[in-house]
Amino acid sequence: MPDATEIALITSTVPAALTFLLQRAERLISSRGSEPEEQVAVPDSLTGTLQLPLQPDPDRLRDSRGEIEVLLDALVDYVDPHVSVPPTPGMLRNLGRLRGALENVYGQHLTFDGEQRPASGPFVHQKADRLTGEATGMDADEITGNSSVAQDMGTVGPDAKLVGMKARRIGPQ
Repeated sequence: MPDATEIALITSTVPAALTFLLQRAERLISSRGSEPEEQVAVPDSLTGTLQLPLQPDPDRLRDSRGEIEVLLDALVDYVDPHVSVPPTPGMLRNLGRLRGALENVYGQHLTFDGEQRPASGPFVHQKADRLTGEATGMDADEITGNSSVAQDMGTVGPDAKLVGMKARRIGPQ
């Protein structure tokens, strides 16, 4: 259970987090949802570095669209900027579920001030029972900011190749 300080930190970032997450969700379920989102107003309370433009994975978006729509409906009472509705445990749970769906679609963590979780930025999680070919988590000219790769492989064959990150440059911006 969070203490009073953690609750204060969490609730102070809720309005910015709510606005940011709802804007991303509304964009994803719009007719332009599968297009990259170049112009993103990133709140000051977002920790880490997002990889822009935000590029939704089309398959994950298709699979998550219904869940995103349901969560938007559940959070509609908290959207009106003229009415201040204090966050409830149910609202915070639904906001967390919406964030999880968005993180899955974008392949990036979305983390706000005061949270004890990985900083915002790209992530890859690969899982396979057996690897016989080649698997690379991230392959780019340059990887900066907060990026992470998790690879869970049961058996890696003798001629298989497993690479976490591959780039000409990996490091801070």
